[in-house]
Amino acid sequence: MTYITKPRLHHPLLTPNALGYTRRDYEGSVSTLCAGCGHDSISSAIIQAAYELDLPPHRVAKLSGIGCSSKTPDYFLSASHGFNTVHGRMPSVLTGANLANRDLIYLGVSGDGDSASIGLGQFAHSIRRGVNMLYIVENNGVYGLTKGQFSATSDKGSKSRKGVVNHDAGVDLVSLALQMGATFVARSFSGDKAQLVPLIKAALAHRGAAFIDCISPCVQFNNHPGSTKSYDYVREHNEAVNRMDLVPAREAITVDYAPGETVPVTQHDGSVLRLHKLAEHYDPSDRVGAMAYLQARQALGEIVTGLLFLDPEARDLHENLGTVETPLNALAEHELVPGSAALEKINAALR
Repeated sequence: MTYITKPRLHHPLLTPNALGYTRRDYEGSVSTLCAGCGHDSISSAIIQAAYELDLPPHRVAKLSGIGCSSKTPDYFLSASHGFNTVHGRMPSVLTGANLANRDLIYLGVSGDGDSASIGLGQFAHSIRRGVNMLYIVENNGVYGLTKGQFSATSDKGSKSRKGVVNHDAGVDLVSLALQMGATFVARSFSGDKAQLVPLIKAALAHRGAAFIDCISPCVQFNNHPGSTKSYDYVREHNEAVNRMDLVPAREAITVDYAPGETVPVTQHDGSVLRLHKLAEHYDPSDRVGAMAYLQARQALGEIVTGLLFLDPEARDLHENLGTVETPLNALAEHELVPGSAALEKINAALR
């Protein structure tokens, strides 16, 4: 597949969005992942979300680390800025880029090995600092590039394709994100595009640290009986706490939901999240309650999906640091170098 070039021709009847782009304009190269890989479904959901949000591709910066998941930014938003970093170091590179140019939309794509093992510290610090980004972990529970060893997110008691039992407790990145102060936390399933696309749209519109843990079955090494991250297991044990759609601030649309309570939540940019509750008494504005609910359902072997926590009044890294509105990379030399008098004043304040 690596030698196949995706045709540039577009069907003349493809529907353009408000910017005049069709869905094809948000695509990337032909995927080289295994046929049926959940990661490709996530890439498709990102493409659909960017198309529906009318995002200018050149305003997006996509970053990744190392692994099957970190290959995927090549498969979407080909006209966007891209940076494939080293193993586990994507969050720090994204943080630096965000500090230098706050005007871009930052999308970090990582995997369970990249973020829950070698990059666990980087993941935690980027979340607690409130970097304005969408951080997606494509979570398949194995090291797919090195033939299917258990990763740090593999559940205790799960079995490998060869029947080996995992005796280590798994790292729950959703619980960690909640503890570290993420202001938008969700979990989804690559096989549920109806849930995943609205979550991505809402997370991209959120200001602050947005995190989505997306269960993404590895069809080659972790899609068998005994796996807790296979297509069949996730479908059988998936408990969605809500269904959601994003209403952009500039337009009024209606959404047809099944019977139940619908709760509108206005984000800082004016966009409205409409949460349709499926789980009785679940409150996505209660951080402590979300952590307790996750633990209780996990003990029953269930995988909780949906929007788990949202702080609509979140602050980001730039607000916390008090940086200027102009991106730092656009400041002139005289603005970056204040002169000896200003430096003397700073030094005097530290004595």
